[in-house]
Parts: sequence; structure tokens; C-alpha cells
Amino acid sequence: MQQERLLVGVTFLFCTTSLVLDVPTSRDSCQIPRKKMPKRKAKDLGDVAEPRRSSRRISTAAKQETVPETTSTKGPSKAKPKKGATATNKKGAVINGNEDGEEEQVPNEPADATKAEEAKPSTKTAPAAATDSTASTGRQYWLMKAEPETRLENGHDVRFSIDDLASKTEPEPWDGIRAYPARNNLRSMKKGDLAFFYHSNCKTPAIVGTMEIVQEHSPDLSAHDLSAPYYDPKSKPSDPKWSVVHVTFKQKLKTPVTLKEMKAWQSTKGHPMENFQMLKLARISVSKVSAGEWEFLCGEMEKNGDVVEQ
Repeated sequence: MQQERLLVGVTFLFCTTSLVLDVPTSRDSCQIPRKKMPKRKAKDLGDVAEPRRSSRRISTAAKQETVPETTSTKGPSKAKPKKGATATNKKGAVINGNEDGEEEQVPNEPADATKAEEAKPSTKTAPAAATDSTASTGRQYWLMKAEPETRLENGHDVRFSIDDLASKTEPEPWDGIRAYPARNNLRSMKKGDLAFFYHSNCKTPAIVGTMEIVQEHSPDLSAHDLSAPYYDPKSKPSDPKWSVVHVTFKQKLKTPVTLKEMKAWQSTKGHPMENFQMLKLARISVSKVSAGEWEFLCGEMEKNGDVVEQ
């Protein structure tokens, strides 16, 4: 009996040692069967599957973070300047005789502000390039009409010729302008500008001389005078509608440049007189003359023996 117990103990000890040392044994040599440790599957190992789930979360988070960046990038590029600023800038340009309308941009981000600052120099140089009536010295040129023959207006004779201007001892106010395009040209004149004196509404309409603007625009007081030939009840002293400039005589031409000659030049394509404002707007009494047109006309006058004083 003791031998059997001893045999069982030895056998148990042998089997236990085999399990620890992983020594292969047969069922015949060991009566007590060895319990195999169950293998853990990947789904039971939380530390194995976790990296995969974390990888998905990282990629998903990256995609979600990309969306707002794309939206914020597109936003500023579609920003447009307001139309109101353009309308305001354009209205002011007409009143001041400036044909360049400047858009006011209100950028939303510093990057746009930088672009706006870079665009400013080109905006400022545009008027100088576009203003054809300005010479290199900054002087502008004009043509101003007057009627040399008698015509009554509101009981007053409104004739005024180059000889009448030559007889003046003080600067003469160029009054009686009652059309907005002509008035706006008056308001655009600067001291030192030159103008052709043009005889209109007569037998031979022509440029007959030159004069100089010596005083810039001021209210035309004759519009408020009931006895004046061009009285305007809609113009008030508190809010005058019309303006005058003051001029002085410079020169009378020996040979006038006639309307017929100017029309012939204008009809030639590509001619310097092709866009002459007085011929484009026949009824305008104060018109612009470009530097090129002024030089051409002075050249023709010189051919006729008249050297125009500048």
C-alpha cells in the first residue's frame, strides 16, 4: 500500500515537472492527464486590437480637421468689394471733372489688405495716363464758345467777341453757363490753363484766339439776378447750381481756324482731331481739348502765320 502511494507521488512529481519544463510525455508514462492552457484569441487580447482602433480614430480626426481648413481657405478668395463704394466714388469723380472712378475695397483679412495696398499705386497713376487734356506740365486745355453777333436774351444783348475780351482791363467772369456738362468742365479748370476762344452762332464759326484761366470756379451770381439774361429761379444763393471762372485775353489769330476745317480733319480715321469733344458734342459751350489736339491746332495756326503764345 505504501509502495503504491509512493509510486503515485513519484508519478505526480514527474508529470508536474514535465508540465513546467514542457517535456513531451506520453499518456502511458503519466497517469494524470496534462491540462493544456487555452490559447487566447486576438479578440480576447484588448492590447492587440486597440492599435487598429486608434489608427482609425487618428485618420478620421485628420479628415475632420481638414474640412474647416478647406472652408476657411475658400472664404476670403470669394470676397468682393461692395457696389456702394464704387457708386459713391463714381459720383464724386463726375462733379470734380475726374473721369477715373476709385473702388474702395474693404478687405476682411490682412492678406487682402496687403493686396489692396499694392494696388494703390496703380490706381493713383491711372488718372494721369487717362487724362488726355493734360500736358506734361500739368496744364489743361479747353475750348469756350461765345456769340460775336447781336442776340437778345431776356431783353439783353448777349454778344461777346474776342475783341470785347481784349478790351477788358480786369479778369472777365465767364458767366451764363446753364448746362451741366459745360458747368462741370468749368469746375475742372485750374489756374494757368489755356483755352481757345471760339466764335459760334455766326456766319463763319471758328477759333479766333486764345485766353488764360486766371481764377478757378466760383458761384455764378447772375443766376440769382432777376434782371440778368440767364436768371435761374431754381438756383439759390445758399445752394448755387452754376459756376463761373475768370479769364484774361492772350492772343487774337490773324487767320481763324474754321469749323469747316475741323470737321474735315475729324472725318479722317486716326487723325488727331478724330475725337474732338466740341465736334462730338456739338451743343456743348465749354469743351475739353486734349494735349495732342492742342498741339495739332497750334501747328496749323503756325502754318497760317500765327505763333500761339503758351
